[in-house]
Amino acid sequence: MVSGRKARIVLYLWRALGGKPNFSRQGGDMAIATKIEAAIVQKEDAGGKIARHASLLSQQLQQLRTRMYPPKSEKSLRPFLTNEVSKLTSIPDSTLKLLSSEGRGPIPGRLENNHRVYTLAQINELRELFASQKPADALRFLPRRREGEHLQVVAIANFKGGSAKTTTCVHLAHYLALQGYRVLALDLDPQASLSALFGAQPEFDVGANETIYAALRYDDAERRPIRDIIRKTYFDGIDLIPGNLEVMEYEHETPRVLAQKSGSGAIFFERLKLALADVDQDYDVVILDTPPSLGFLTLSAIYAATSMIITVHPAMLDVASMSQFLLMMGDLISVLNESGAQLDQDFIRYLVT
Repeated sequence: MVSGRKARIVLYLWRALGGKPNFSRQGGDMAIATKIEAAIVQKEDAGGKIARHASLLSQQLQQLRTRMYPPKSEKSLRPFLTNEVSKLTSIPDSTLKLLSSEGRGPIPGRLENNHRVYTLAQINELRELFASQKPADALRFLPRRREGEHLQVVAIANFKGGSAKTTTCVHLAHYLALQGYRVLALDLDPQASLSALFGAQPEFDVGANETIYAALRYDDAERRPIRDIIRKTYFDGIDLIPGNLEVMEYEHETPRVLAQKSGSGAIFFERLKLALADVDQDYDVVILDTPPSLGFLTLSAIYAATSMIITVHPAMLDVASMSQFLLMMGDLISVLNESGAQLDQDFIRYLVT
């Protein structure tokens, strides 16, 4: 019988060719698998093997997404029952039913049991309708920044990976959007888990110069306005600036620019804050998902943030790691202060995850 590893190779090949392998004979399929395996081992170095594995994983993830989210391979949000809508909007259930029967406002859908349901986009239409009809209570129905309030930029940060930074970002964005706030989620992590959770697979859905790097880069000819790289998500009220490996270019490019004193525009830590100023009036909250490091991107996020949430697992090693993170961050902020940076944050909180 063919070995387990060779059996997997044969199975993969025959699936690709649309045939059916035969593992019972010693020649034929087994011989082909042996030759292919030997050729792969002989010709591939470590880099080639890793690249091939990455390509296979990406293709399989894409196939999985196609199966999970038919027919367009896109995530979608479920509709909400009228009692759920009432809790989210402070609009009585009876009022919602009256609006529906009179044909006013968005027309709800119907489930198989004839229950009325609204999409999140329709819920936001209801909020706008009631806010316009009752200006004195507008903020109760349609939460927005009050006059004079600044844009809240919340950085979720920690030096240690796996502390639920991205999970926190997603849940916070979902919660705020369900309350009616306008949210921008910004993925600063090259691993792009936040982007993936919002339905953007970084290898396939995010092209060159479509990440935050496009708005931060030092090359004037290639730099893009931040508004050009913002995209809608399946979750109404949440926009996204996706990430992918391109984001790392900022970490590589900034030391060279600093050493050579080249590059035009603001110094590295100011660039993100200045870019966000262009969309200041479009959102109530910006959520920054930072990489698990204290590089130039994380420092830029800390400088741009009006508030910070530091995630930590309730375990001794994680708390010790956070202690080192805070010490390093304090030292680096002191260096930024010497360069003219002034950090003025509304709050810093610790979230046990």
